Amino acid sequence: MIRISDIKLGLDDTESDLRKKVYKLLGTNNIKHFEISKKSIDARKKPNIYYVYSVDVEVTNEHQVLKKVKNAQKIEKKNYTFPKGTIPDKPIVVVGTGPAGLMCGLTLAQNGYKVIMLERGKCVEERKKDVDAFWEAGFLNPESNVQFGEGGAGTFSDGKLTTGIKDFRIRKVLEEFYRHGAPKEILYYSRPHVGTDNLFIMVASIREEIKRLGGEVRFSNKLVNIKTLNGSVCGAVVQSESGEYEIETENIVLAIGHSARDTFKILYNRNIAMEQKSFSVGARIEHSQNMINISQYGKQHKHLPAADYKMAVHLENGRGVYTFCMCPGGTVVASASEDGGVVTNGMSYFARDGKNSNSAVLVNVTPDDFKTSDPLAGMYFQREIEQRAYELGGNNYNAPCQLVGDFLGLCHDTKKHVEPTYRPGVVWTSLDDIFPKFITDSMREAIVKMNNKLHGFADPGAVLTAPETRSSSPVKIIRDKKTMQSNIKGLYPCGEGAGYAGGIMSAAVDGIKTAEMIAINNNI
Repeated sequence: MIRISDIKLGLDDTESDLRKKVYKLLGTNNIKHFEISKKSIDARKKPNIYYVYSVDVEVTNEHQVLKKVKNAQKIEKKNYTFPKGTIPDKPIVVVGTGPAGLMCGLTLAQNGYKVIMLERGKCVEERKKDVDAFWEAGFLNPESNVQFGEGGAGTFSDGKLTTGIKDFRIRKVLEEFYRHGAPKEILYYSRPHVGTDNLFIMVASIREEIKRLGGEVRFSNKLVNIKTLNGSVCGAVVQSESGEYEIETENIVLAIGHSARDTFKILYNRNIAMEQKSFSVGARIEHSQNMINISQYGKQHKHLPAADYKMAVHLENGRGVYTFCMCPGGTVVASASEDGGVVTNGMSYFARDGKNSNSAVLVNVTPDDFKTSDPLAGMYFQREIEQRAYELGGNNYNAPCQLVGDFLGLCHDTKKHVEPTYRPGVVWTSLDDIFPKFITDSMREAIVKMNNKLHGFADPGAVLTAPETRSSSPVKIIRDKKTMQSNIKGLYPCGEGAGYAGGIMSAAVDGIKTAEMIAINNNI
């Protein structure tokens, strides 16, 4: 197989034009295999923008092509292989059906392991009904919402698959996602996203494959205790709608997500080793998508997707502030999971065709900000902010909202502003009444600095909707680096909630790694 890189095409060109260009480079159209391996946008010289491709081809005259074609190199593609292991008689219990839990359960099931998936929330079809009811009328179901339910918190997001990790398992994740309903372009696009509409389809399809392979998926079943014997897992205690019951098992995967606060407390009370972890809080900033497109592309282009951005600045006070989970053409969504708290997040459909864009502007919070060694201090810090926002919003899950111009103290026309997309609704107020001073001071300085990178970011008519507190887990469940087990043998902290991932892709990869370690450890 040969990879040809740095093939430039105009915005109006099609895949057929790409093939013609490759045939011309090769001097033949006698190709056994043709596959796009990467597609990206080069907007460095805007408005002169073009697509850049890499393609993988299989040809008979490989040696001649390598000598003739610039930017051509030989590559070898390897299939994913799962380590051989002794399959235990008792089932593997996977707690949580976010990307980490789903990919862990799917990988185990594909390799002959008996898997029981526990999900405190509902299946994605029923979950969506509960979420819609919350957005439309403020009726919160604490066990079925944007945080809890099949697919995890990422189900109601942009479905962004970009990641900073380098891992050969990424390809397996992408191929599984595509096989289960994600768009094909995630296999090669440099900034892939699934979209919340495709995520609904994808997670349900993965669930059905786990069941087809002999696994069980139990919804509205919450882990409430872990039974141990001589320092090892011997059972899971589960609360269901019909009562409490036990599952005999020697392996429990904790893919619980970053919002499972009651589960964190259970683990802490069971002396599961945990520690404080840095995380971030802030607000969602919402702009006109048209403005973002012009700023990023130089002008509107009908053949270009909705523009995105990613920025980070370091402040004089030592804080880091960054944009997170940017949702082009998306909406700001209500994401509470506890009564009496307001939480925001961002969401886009695959088409990204909404009139607004939004992104979190987040300030880093470290264990030094807490005057206690309590591992759950960050969790309580998040909750206090969410409860203040709830009270300020009117005790009905409306979110506090402020114009960027007012937040920065600028003179401007208050009648001209972006229309907030958050539902059930917003209340115009001051974000200083929600956050500690170090958060708002840092956000103000950062927004001005970010405006130097992306013109219009500090637009006085942009809006800030708060708070965003659930970008990552505030705790880390400590695990051994070699075996990936906690201080309890057979207990595997996994994914974002346990403190070992930071998005859909890294969480999914961690789920696969955990499945592998279960196989390896059962051979020891």
